[in-house]
Order: sequence, then structure tokens, then C-alpha cells
Amino acid sequence: ASQVHGTSAVIVKKAWSYDQAPTADALVTNSSGIILAVLTADCAPILLADRKNFVVGVVHAGWRGALGGVVSSGIDAMLALGAFRSSICAVIGPCIGPDSYEVGEEFFQSFIKDDNTSQNFFRPASRLQHHLFDLPGYVKYRLESEGIKDVFNVERDTYVEKSVFFSYRRNMQHGERRYGRLLSAISLRVGAD
Repeated sequence: ASQVHGTSAVIVKKAWSYDQAPTADALVTNSSGIILAVLTADCAPILLADRKNFVVGVVHAGWRGALGGVVSSGIDAMLALGAFRSSICAVIGPCIGPDSYEVGEEFFQSFIKDDNTSQNFFRPASRLQHHLFDLPGYVKYRLESEGIKDVFNVERDTYVEKSVFFSYRRNMQHGERRYGRLLSAISLRVGAD
């Protein structure tokens, strides 16, 4: 899909060409043979599966989308295809880690204004009026708030692990305007173990 750090989810029934890609940050399907994928370079990729009801999804959760409700949109789209919250499992893929994501006061306030509980995902940074933000922790909180109990975080930091992962933030801070992206994908194979 054409990702925009938004909250839209699309139900995928068939593949499309690059020039027909919808604007969305969550994709779901109950059709076997379709591979759903998102691109990330610090944002959190979330893979979702309801193996009992044969529905899968993938979510691109940067801070804007996570705060705006992209996790809810993805889960709601899965429910529309027959998934149940109680049988959905989630994996949070490699993303910027809680020791690497320094943000300013305005960023912090936008989360607190939305939900005071969000302060649990921030801690003071070394610079005055700056915070370290736990994106994967926040994404896990949003998943659990949606009733998803089976959540696994791979705990890989894209910013720190330079030899393994691309990082938008790392490249920008080093004056490198070009950066790659990671692909996270999931598909449904009905009848597979």
C-alpha cells in the first residue's frame, strides 16, 4: 500500500499493481495466497494472525499512526472478516528501541493529551525537556487495549543495529538522506499447521 503514517485499513481480496496501491497503513485478508507487507525504517511493523478463523493482517505503526489508532483500524478490519480478538496473536517486529528514540516536549505532550497513561512509555533523556519514547512498548499497550493478549515483541532496535537494519533516524542524524527500508510480510495458508 501507499503508507502515509495514517490510520486507514484496507481489506485485501486480490493483489494490485504498484500504480493501483491504495493509501493505507494496515492491510488484512482472509484470502490464501495473498502476501501482505509493510515497509519500515524505524516504525513498528505489526504482524497479526487469527489462525482459528483464517485471517491475517499487517500494520505500519509509526508514532503518528499508533497514536491515531492504526492498531484499532487493523484489528477492526480483521474482525470484519470473521476474526475474534481472543484468537488474534501479534508480533511487533524490529523498530526503533526505547533507548534510541529521543523526542521533544511537544511530542510528549501530544501523547499525554490523548491518554495520560501514555506517560508510562516515556522517561527523561539527557537533554533538558527531552524524553526517550518506548514505541514498541506503546504499540504493545495499544494491542492489549484492543483485547489482544498474545503479543510478542522481537526486541530488535533498528537504530542501534546498524549492520542488520535500516534506520531513517540514524541516517538523518548522520546527514545521510538516503536510507533503505525493511519489509515485514505475512500470508495465509489455509490448511497449514
